[in-house]
Amino acid sequence: MGSSPNFLKRLAPWIISMGLSSALVLGLAWLFLKPKLESTDQPLPSLQVSTVNSALVALRPLPAQQRIEPLKQLAQQGTAQEQNQARYVLTADLINLGQGAEALQWLEGLEARYPLLGSHIAVLQAEAQTLAGQTEQATKTWQRIIADYPQEPAAAEALFVLGQQKPELWQQAIADFPAHPKTVKIAVEQLKKKPKQLPLLMLIAEHGLFLTNYGDYLTQLTKEFKGQLKPADWQIIAFGYWEKQLYKEGALAYAQAPQTSQTAYRGARGLQLGGEKKQARAAYQKMIAAYPQAKETPLALSKLASLEPDLGKAAQHYDRAFQLSKDQQPTLAAQILGERIQRLKKAKQLSSTFEKTLLQQFSDSNDAATLRWQQAEQQRKAGNLAGARKLALEIQKQNPNSPQAATAVFWAGKWASTAEERQAAFQTLWQTYPDSYYAWRAAVLSGWNVGDFTSIRSFQPQIRFPSTQLPLAAGSPALKELYQLGQSKTAWARWQWEFRNRQQPSLSEQLTDGLLRLGVQEYLDGIYMLANLEMRAREENDPEKLVEQWQDHPGFEQALFPLAYFTPIRKWSNQRNLNPFLVLSLMRQESRFQPKIRSVAGAVGLMQVLPETAEWVSEKAGLKDYQIDGIDDNINLGTWYLDYTHRNYNDNSMLAIASYNAGPGNVDRWVKQTSVTDVDVFVEEIPFPETKNYVKSVSENYWNYLRLYNPQIQQLMQEQAQ
Repeated sequence: MGSSPNFLKRLAPWIISMGLSSALVLGLAWLFLKPKLESTDQPLPSLQVSTVNSALVALRPLPAQQRIEPLKQLAQQGTAQEQNQARYVLTADLINLGQGAEALQWLEGLEARYPLLGSHIAVLQAEAQTLAGQTEQATKTWQRIIADYPQEPAAAEALFVLGQQKPELWQQAIADFPAHPKTVKIAVEQLKKKPKQLPLLMLIAEHGLFLTNYGDYLTQLTKEFKGQLKPADWQIIAFGYWEKQLYKEGALAYAQAPQTSQTAYRGARGLQLGGEKKQARAAYQKMIAAYPQAKETPLALSKLASLEPDLGKAAQHYDRAFQLSKDQQPTLAAQILGERIQRLKKAKQLSSTFEKTLLQQFSDSNDAATLRWQQAEQQRKAGNLAGARKLALEIQKQNPNSPQAATAVFWAGKWASTAEERQAAFQTLWQTYPDSYYAWRAAVLSGWNVGDFTSIRSFQPQIRFPSTQLPLAAGSPALKELYQLGQSKTAWARWQWEFRNRQQPSLSEQLTDGLLRLGVQEYLDGIYMLANLEMRAREENDPEKLVEQWQDHPGFEQALFPLAYFTPIRKWSNQRNLNPFLVLSLMRQESRFQPKIRSVAGAVGLMQVLPETAEWVSEKAGLKDYQIDGIDDNINLGTWYLDYTHRNYNDNSMLAIASYNAGPGNVDRWVKQTSVTDVDVFVEEIPFPETKNYVKSVSENYWNYLRLYNPQIQQLMQEQAQ
């Protein structure tokens, strides 16, 4: 992680307490400090991003109230630029706490000293003046922002505020800053008064994807203005539906958009994902006829084959898809072969010819790895562990980047005849597949203190908060400065204005968008945007190896495994004697940290609690009034039930996690029916594929939180990598 002991010493007192003990550590003087704004340092008129003081970085995870006094000290020491940065964060915190008058003291002269964030400092000044009751001065500041920063997004904020008294300024915001969140808010407010306004609805369709009721605006557009929408409008609407995973609606919109092979494919695929199989088949056929040689055509043919119940007709589609893809898209060709093989096996028909082609012509493909692993499993079940291990080692050699690789390496170690071979396999897992479920299993079997299935629940790992974050790869210097200062909401709002290539972002733009979404707790989309980068780099070519460079930064994986809602998680975990990393891992799998998300089965919130379960738990826990999708209440209910499942299975976390997913009745039946004593074999033989993957995913999440945030495991993994 690159964190020094000195850094931890600086961070510790601020995290542990903000009372007298902190004052003694930092020096009592800061308790009585007032802004000392004069300085012998010359102002730095730099417009470049500069490094943030590590002491300021250490304060980022803390709530505003807890870091006010340390920020006051930092605002008066170090270089001029370090003071500027601390003063900016301090004034933003004071404003958030409603302390406008004090914020104004620290803002004095800062706009001139810190031009990189000059427009944002002016916004803080106007907000602080409003809080301090200086209405006339605030109005003048907003007016000055429009005059001095007419091209900056700060002007949109000024137009929003002043436009509440002068409506023509709202129209100026719509014309000049349509993508700014404040302008989207203007559109929302105007539509409340007069709902049927096509231009405003289209503005929201293009720029309001962050709105919780975004889909309602798309529905209104398509119902009330269907005859007035242009093809370009339909393209925007279709993209919005697709982003919100409303695939059927997106398909209908793509049918009206400018037709390309991509939009035609998305239209057909959307119908398939939306459950409209008959319509999807017709759409695929139309797309294939219109674009017989397009890049998307082989994939369309394979999807059409999957919808064709007649194996003979499906074979024709598979044949054509394979011929079109085998030279230019070998990965897709292997995938088509793999799908065909699995379908033939399911129908109990011979697939040996296609298996031979897959293993010989596409030996290094993921689908070849899948086939080899299936063959290895057959050998294991037949009692031929030597044969199974041989196939597993083939995967390690031929398919080292496949999803099956870590599985194969682990079992090659378990099936090894010597301790040396077994340890060599485990070493490979730690070095090559450190983020895998099997790297954790190897650590457990090697005696590491990482918590096993029988001890995870009460294991209390030390937690080291991140000392660094992955820098943004796109955007203006001001955006990057706001981001590194931890000003997530302001940075996100600015990015909405800067981000112009939303439908086809570059790799750098996608990374930036993902990181900024995480900053405003859009975890589901943020994690997806980052996780998807590797696949994009493989498919589209990444000559500069940008994705590899980002992945090498410790902040990349920490972004994929954020410490979301950690304060309430830790509170309820401690109360229930649960490992907070286990709760965090289950929550990541259940909801990707979306408080309002609802499953098709009706499960609600961060820990996906069913309403009937919540009612039962609330009675048992004595919780009279609760909000099932409230953050604190949902974690309270979810951790109570997770504790209950652990008590049911004698604190065996594997069975408790499985029960959380599949229900205690199924787990009880599996335990009674099996004679397996090896826990690793038991997990692999869980009858429900969803539950098997769920147990592995939650456990893998746990391992990743442990290795990313626990200093002892960080050290062990660093030693293994050397």
